[in-house]
Amino acid sequence: MKISQTTLSSKLLTHEKLHFATLAVDAILRLKGSGDLTHIQVLKKAGGSLGDSYLEDGFLLDKTIGVGQPRKVQNAKILIANTSMDTDKIKIYGSRVRVDSMMKVAEIEKAEKEKMRLKCQKIMKHGCNVFINRQLIYNFPESLFAESGVMAIEHADFEGVERLAAVTGGEVVSTFDHPELVTLGECDVIEEIMIGEDKVIRFGGCKAGEACTIVLRGASQHILDEAERSLHDALSILASTVKEPRTICGGGCTELLMAQAVDRAAEETAGKKALAMAAFAKALRQLPAIVADNGGYDSAELVTQLRAAHAKGKSTYGLDMYNGEIADMKELGVQESFKSKLQVLLSASEAAEMILRVDDIIKCAPRQREPMY
Repeated sequence: MKISQTTLSSKLLTHEKLHFATLAVDAILRLKGSGDLTHIQVLKKAGGSLGDSYLEDGFLLDKTIGVGQPRKVQNAKILIANTSMDTDKIKIYGSRVRVDSMMKVAEIEKAEKEKMRLKCQKIMKHGCNVFINRQLIYNFPESLFAESGVMAIEHADFEGVERLAAVTGGEVVSTFDHPELVTLGECDVIEEIMIGEDKVIRFGGCKAGEACTIVLRGASQHILDEAERSLHDALSILASTVKEPRTICGGGCTELLMAQAVDRAAEETAGKKALAMAAFAKALRQLPAIVADNGGYDSAELVTQLRAAHAKGKSTYGLDMYNGEIADMKELGVQESFKSKLQVLLSASEAAEMILRVDDIIKCAPRQREPMY
């Protein structure tokens, strides 16, 4: 929770960081350690305020139910598919069918419909009462499902289908010849609900809760987009923390400790290598100064106070940007992910080394512009 709040402190969501930190932590815990962020769906709906955002207990799909089909299904048995449900045509490039009467055209259309009817019958033999397809479902198969009392949901995109398979415990199928080999998804209830002015489909009481939906509310689309980016940062940090649970203090505390360790190692190192190590330590000490400058405070005053506090053994002290002073980061709850900080440090070091290896820059001659008359 502390890591999540620290990540959100510099984002648009800082005024609601406790609320969104709770959402992010609960969403990550729903993944049960998998860390696959594609199973967390973020649904953006304009209207309301950021504080109205919530984590849906079930799973939400921003699609519509077919015409004339049930709007609510209890004890749903779900068949998730990725198959073509339009009328089968001759789909060979350059092919052509020639007939000499309209009767034969009607026979071809009848054969196409009969083939689709057989396909729908195979689907319903699976014992499902909900059919969800990644591709479109045309009018004829839709009417067949309506006659049989089966809820059909079309055009659930690839991510939606994969999340549904994860959350309902089913599998995505493309052929329907062997019903005994297919695992159906299960949930207690599927129903249409309203969020703002839009209808979405809610899956409640899912068999496997390894996916979830965060519903973001906000005044405009721009605010929702920025909130999604901020929330994604927090989710990414938390996902990496689940795999590597070690945490460190923030507020420039860790950078100063690293600089002190590098300085001590430089004192014991002979040769020009010690100069490079001292420069590296100096660069690390610049990070708390940059944090203070960004907060509008006197960086020289705060960093020297911080160095004096660390020299006295207060190794958990860092910069408190709310009050413009140094404070104990553990007491304030300013914690960061060890893995994230390590990756930032390695990436910055590799970028600096790459720049130092550049001997010269060759530029192309500028394009000659034609004179203006």
